[in-house]
Amino acid sequence: MRIRLRESQFISFLAPRWMDMLQHTLTEAGRLGLGVDMAQASGWPFGGPWVTPEDACKYVAHQTYTVPGGGQLTEAVRFVQKPLLKTVGQPIDIKQLADPIAKNANLQLHAFDQVRFEKPLPLQALMAYSDKGQALDLTSKVVADGKLSWTAPAGSVWMLYAVFEGWHGKQVERAGPGGEGDVIDHFSKKATQNYLARFDEAFKGRNVQAIRAFFNDSYEVDDAQGEANWTPLIFSEFQKRRGYDLRQHLPALFSKEAENQQHQRVLSDYRETVSELLLENYTQTWHDWAKTQGALIRNQAHGSPANILDLYAATDIPETEGEDLLRLKFASSAAHVTGKPLTSSESATWENAHFLSKLSDVKKAMDLMLLGGVNHTFYHGTNYSPQAAAWPGWLFYAAVHFNPNNTFWNDFGQLNRYVAHCQSFLQAGQPAHDVLVYLPIYDSYARPGKVLLQHYDGIKHGFKDMPVGPIGEELLKQGYGFDFISDKQLKQVKTTGRTLQTGGGTRYQTILLPDARLVPLATLEHYLQLARNGATLVVQNQLPTDVPGLGQLDKRRAAFKKLLAPLKFKPSGSAGVEKAALGKGAVLVGKDVNRLLATAGVQREALTDSGLQFVRRRHDNGHYYFVANWSDKAVDTWVPLQTAAKSVALYNPMTEQLGLANWRTSAKGTPEVRLQLAPGESCILEANSGTLSGPVYAYQQATGPAQPVQGTWNVRFVSGGPELPAPVQTSELKSWTEFKGEATRKFAGTAAYTINFAMPAGDGEGWLLNLGRVAESARVQLNGQDLGTLIGPTYQIFIPKGQLQASNTLTVNVSNGMANRIIDMDRNHVSYKNAYNINMSSKLKENRGADGLFTAEKWTPKESGLIGPVTLTPMAASTGAAGKMQ
Repeated sequence: MRIRLRESQFISFLAPRWMDMLQHTLTEAGRLGLGVDMAQASGWPFGGPWVTPEDACKYVAHQTYTVPGGGQLTEAVRFVQKPLLKTVGQPIDIKQLADPIAKNANLQLHAFDQVRFEKPLPLQALMAYSDKGQALDLTSKVVADGKLSWTAPAGSVWMLYAVFEGWHGKQVERAGPGGEGDVIDHFSKKATQNYLARFDEAFKGRNVQAIRAFFNDSYEVDDAQGEANWTPLIFSEFQKRRGYDLRQHLPALFSKEAENQQHQRVLSDYRETVSELLLENYTQTWHDWAKTQGALIRNQAHGSPANILDLYAATDIPETEGEDLLRLKFASSAAHVTGKPLTSSESATWENAHFLSKLSDVKKAMDLMLLGGVNHTFYHGTNYSPQAAAWPGWLFYAAVHFNPNNTFWNDFGQLNRYVAHCQSFLQAGQPAHDVLVYLPIYDSYARPGKVLLQHYDGIKHGFKDMPVGPIGEELLKQGYGFDFISDKQLKQVKTTGRTLQTGGGTRYQTILLPDARLVPLATLEHYLQLARNGATLVVQNQLPTDVPGLGQLDKRRAAFKKLLAPLKFKPSGSAGVEKAALGKGAVLVGKDVNRLLATAGVQREALTDSGLQFVRRRHDNGHYYFVANWSDKAVDTWVPLQTAAKSVALYNPMTEQLGLANWRTSAKGTPEVRLQLAPGESCILEANSGTLSGPVYAYQQATGPAQPVQGTWNVRFVSGGPELPAPVQTSELKSWTEFKGEATRKFAGTAAYTINFAMPAGDGEGWLLNLGRVAESARVQLNGQDLGTLIGPTYQIFIPKGQLQASNTLTVNVSNGMANRIIDMDRNHVSYKNAYNINMSSKLKENRGADGLFTAEKWTPKESGLIGPVTLTPMAASTGAAGKMQ
């Protein structure tokens, strides 16, 4: 955070003073038992003032000329880059700036996002192509002033393609003092090594061994105008990797004819080459450097113009972000397939608009991460804010404000304990998915777009409108556990009997080709060999039809057809599924994925039919299940589990209730378990092949109707601001914004609701206290004893009968959100946006003021407090038997 009027406290990134602070942090973390990862830029992506123009990210520009036979080009072969300036902070005329941008003063004030200076670009190649198919390299015939010394051979019309190297101009976003500057060329090994050498210099003579991992906060080079799609060695790298000279095919590369097959094949080869360069010259080079420091790397690969499964696989701790389950699975898939124990996440960055996210919203986001295979979650960031700073303190740009000034802070620990409990199970054992879904990257590489590269981030960015997306959604809906797998990873898979084992040692039952059209020869060859070795593999819709790319096309096509020739498909006995025996195994083809997998012997987890979601882990004696109910209905039912078990344990990670579950054996011989989950509630199941001992889980059953808690509520505002409203007595619960006076309408904080009530009538072993609607979190006390903290979306807690007395006092401390106080501040133009940039961005257009930044001045006060109705329902324990039931 760079705060205005605090310039004297700025510390330049990696300067000696900054390094002193880092060492102090590491020492204190060690004393407190905390782990430390270090972001390897002061913002994102990698870049800074020491990045030279030679090492900065590049783009390609091209220009065409027509020359008749016997003629000469009269104009200069020249391309002048147009000036471009984008700032997040105070605007400035580009004519006032020096090149490179790091030479300028007041970099924090302007917060540059992208800068291109007007200047001629260096020529990379000049090629001439005749209308008769000839190609000539004229690069050496261009002199310094751009004049071409060449006469076109007679008899043809010649099209000239000139390729120039431009400076993309992307700057480090949200850079701190001393970290501003150009972003590196991620496709250049030299650029990566030169960038990391600055850290070697800063670390010299320092003990930084306590750093666990170095962190990259996403690629995002092309979150700008244009894209970084070039590197100086691209022609030689392309020749080495693809086996032909790209310069001979520039018309195909830059073609705008989307249906042109030559264009699709050259484009695919270009994108594959860039993908490999990003993997090898950036990710693997960075990983190897981190090992010299005794550290790991934690990397957000999404958004990269590469097969991100391979980028994540080259990362020690793959990290994802977002709100789409299939998107999250890219990072966890790479971790699962390659045997990495942790998948991390940047969580709850933009759940809602600023100041509106409840703890229940954050819980939903965290559950989604867990369901996506994440088991090492991080919140997006908690910025430093001194205690003396006026409320709401120094704020981070992202929308969910995880800091002590947030009114949910006192209840935040309950959510953190919950996540820690869940992760303790999901970090144990190994992933237990049955299906590997081949990622059809070459179908995507060959699909032309508006720009040269394709950036990959889940299904929507890279695979939109391709079969793999709907197939993934169907697998989730039907209850199949699966991971995505890349070509590189698939070639490491081997068979052990009829089971598949990845290079990371993880076991699966089958590999699904999701209607992939283009598959490399080596991939298809290995895929079919797995079937010969005993695996049953499945193909949705139809077999691949061709190989990708242009090099040695005829030879590869012939080999491709030869590989498929032995497959003789016959009816499998399952409607719509055909089977081709191959060696010890088989290949199945059909349109219906569910029927395909069932025919292959893959069993789905039918608990999804009850509206539940799950993720599963394997341990030595069985399986762990994380099960969540994010439907709008409570679940009280028997759900089947596709695992053998002699006992099943049930644990509620929010309430910490645990015990042996009610279970019975289904007709299929597998266990069925009784689950009771309110909307938004989750649990952990352990299905064990051994016999577990312990208490029986206490299921609850209502023995009578809900009884309202009635009487006079004493409402006392105990903490918050801008001022504490006067106490209120009411017999009718409603939002405290509806109480008399303006103070409650603009109040953000905590109010204590207290009521006295007599022992309710009814039989049972206890009572279910339901608070009804709560805005937004509540800490409950009965007769001076803490019952628990409720963060929603369901606000209920069981009270054992022994805790109730003839006369009882119930106290509910309710905290609302920050919004109402912010509304008042924005309406009165009270300044709280004090950072140098991003003060503050708004997710929604309707929440932007005249300056384009966030404002809440048009909002109406948000519901706050205990709204109810508050009820008590008599409950009896319904434990049944822990074991086989009839």
